[in-house]
Amino acid sequence: MVIKIDGIENKEFGKDKNLFLKFLKENTSSGKVAAQVEVFKAVDVQKDSFHWVMSTFDTDRDFEKVDPCGWDLKNYLANPVVLWSHDYSIPAIGYAKNVKASSALEGDIVFNDKEYDEFGWSIGQRVKAGALRCGSVGFRVDELEFLEAKDRDCDLIYRKQELLEFSICCVPANPFAIHVPSKKLEITEVIQEDELSYWDKVCMGLKARA
Repeated sequence: MVIKIDGIENKEFGKDKNLFLKFLKENTSSGKVAAQVEVFKAVDVQKDSFHWVMSTFDTDRDFEKVDPCGWDLKNYLANPVVLWSHDYSIPAIGYAKNVKASSALEGDIVFNDKEYDEFGWSIGQRVKAGALRCGSVGFRVDELEFLEAKDRDCDLIYRKQELLEFSICCVPANPFAIHVPSKKLEITEVIQEDELSYWDKVCMGLKARA
């Protein structure tokens, strides 16, 4: 703890708490401190952690789906890297923890400290401020299913896939792969219009979410 009195550091007060308390009592009246006292404390702060829905079973912008029951997380959990926009040429900007796949693939993202990675830290600050909310998964495909029906809601479904990495990005393929501050995604209404084009469906979805 560093203590300054009237703008000048008092090392004795910093070393002797009782001496500092005595000074405060002598210079305090009705709770108001007469002297100009500045206190600087070192605080242990835990890293910011952000809950993220990484992938859902919704149709993405590529007109595809990823089955949440098909995720292979074994290798990823051994090295749970978080990248910036799938850029393998720069070091990871953070890591993921508590990653699991049930109705959706989700986990908690921890960004790097500013002391050794200012860029990764800055991405975390943008997420914290709400300027960045999107994410994207990188995976290796093991099994997939093609859909041929005229009224299909997607062209194919990835049924089994190995998660390689998760990236923070500006525009994700899956519009539901977003940072969720306090609550999980809930589907409140399903609209089905067989005669509409895919683009019309997307526009309707955006309008419904507005």
